[in-house]
Amino acid sequence: MKRQWKRLAVLGLAGLVLAMPLAVRADEDDDGDHDRARDLYERGEIKGLANILDVVRATAPGDVVAVDLIRKADRWVYRFQVVGADGRRKTVDVDAGAGVIMRDGEGD
Repeated sequence: MKRQWKRLAVLGLAGLVLAMPLAVRADEDDDGDHDRARDLYERGEIKGLANILDVVRATAPGDVVAVDLIRKADRWVYRFQVVGADGRRKTVDVDAGAGVIMRDGEGD
């Protein structure tokens, strides 16, 4: 019985060790997105998130629960997920360079 517990503990530890590189890689990706956004902002290619949030809140009041900076065709787009007071989620796309709403749609 002791031998089975030892084996189980070793397998569990091995699983954790093998999973660590995946967690580190996820953190690196997040830092890369942040760095890219900062570089684009400093070069004047996109507007700051604080300015864009005012536009989003005027269009879709509620809690912003997610923000992504994506490339769509030849533009950078901020994609917001907003949960309204009624609990419904809404997706709002904003042209990150111009600061104007591109899409305002219902989500799940």
